[in-house]
Amino acid sequence: MLPDKNYLIKLAHTKMPYGKYKDRYLIDLPEYYVVWYNNKGFPKGKLGDMLKQVYELKLNGLEYLIRNIQKQYPK
Repeated sequence: MLPDKNYLIKLAHTKMPYGKYKDRYLIDLPEYYVVWYNNKGFPKGKLGDMLKQVYELKLNGLEYLIRNIQKQYPK
């Protein structure tokens, strides 16, 4: 199932709310950090769902899709 357009726009503009990478766009988190979350377990809720999506995007080399959305739909 494909994520809807509004979800992808929200994902493109969501920033990490805490920790070492606070205020960094999720898509800009280092790959090792997202892999660490995948191994440790993602947080519950929307943030966890978005981090899972970022993991899949990075795993498949598709970060450019989210960066294109950031350019097309500036916040």
